[in-house]
Parts: sequence; C-alpha cells; structure tokens
Amino acid sequence: MGKVSADEWAEAALAALAEGGLAAVAVEPVAARLGVSKGSFYWHFGNRQDLVAAALARWEKNTDAVIASLARIADPEERMRQLMELAFGDGQDAAVSFRLISAADDPVVAEAARRVTSKRLDVMQAMLEELGQPAEEARTRVVAGYSSYLGIAALLRIGVIDAAPEDIVTQALAELGVTSSR
Repeated sequence: MGKVSADEWAEAALAALAEGGLAAVAVEPVAARLGVSKGSFYWHFGNRQDLVAAALARWEKNTDAVIASLARIADPEERMRQLMELAFGDGQDAAVSFRLISAADDPVVAEAARRVTSKRLDVMQAMLEELGQPAEEARTRVVAGYSSYLGIAALLRIGVIDAAPEDIVTQALAELGVTSSR
C-alpha cells in the first residue's frame, strides 16, 4: 500500500475500536491493519492519544453526515425509518457506540461519547415531536430505543446472539411509537 492518510489511520483505528475496544487502538496493530510500518504513523500523529482523538472525531463526523443526509428527507416517519435501517445495518457503529460508552472513564472518550450520543438522541427526539409526540414522551422513547441499540451491540459482542433480530427496524419503530405505513 502507498502513502496512508490521517483519515485512513482514523478509519482503521475506528474499526479496531469496534472489534477490540479502546485498548485495540494501538499503533502497531492499526499499522498492520493498514499494511504500513508504524513509522508511517508519526507522519500524522504525535502519539496514540492523537490517534484515539482522530478516531473519535471520525466517528462524530460520520454521525454528522448521517444527520445531514436525513435532513433531506421531508417525511419524519420515513426519516426515522431510514435512521433505524442505517443504525441497525451498521454493526461497526453500534459496536463503537457501545465500546465508547463502556470506556467512558477516559475523559476524552467520555466527552466524545456524550456529544455524539446527545446529538443522536436530540435528532431522534425532534423527529418524534414532529410526528406529534410530546417532548417528554419522545425523550423517554428515544432513550429506551437507543438503549436497545446499545444492548443489541452488547449481546453481539459477548456472543449471546449472532445477529440483530430480522425485524429489528419494525420493532424499534414500534417502540418509538412510529406507525409504519409499509
């Protein structure tokens, strides 16, 4: 492989985080994942914490991109359906979300997890309010829904289940109080 960008390092670190948690974000294993020497790392980062910060920034950027793409969908029910399909279809993001919340004793990780999770909960709550749910009920539902999302990631991680239930999007929409027109 040729020259590897800082973004590629961050993406590889994010994949390592999804697979092995925060401890898996180490220079040598991420370099091996990219097929480069660890010396390549120092062109972009001063230390491991810089790489962790870049991976966290990448995770947040991915969340912002999803939120921006959803904003282009006029119908809030369809917007929520698309969000659920994206969320439950992306095992890496669920694993990262679960692992970062689990590693929240690190202040940098905790702040990133808090910021991203708040954005996600807020956008979901806004959709439910747009569908006519009172703010308090909408918040309760999105907290329960996001908890289910993290719970599935945890069950996958420990091998209790091999995959999310087949109709998980329909179940999640029902729990959120979104009636499905499909």
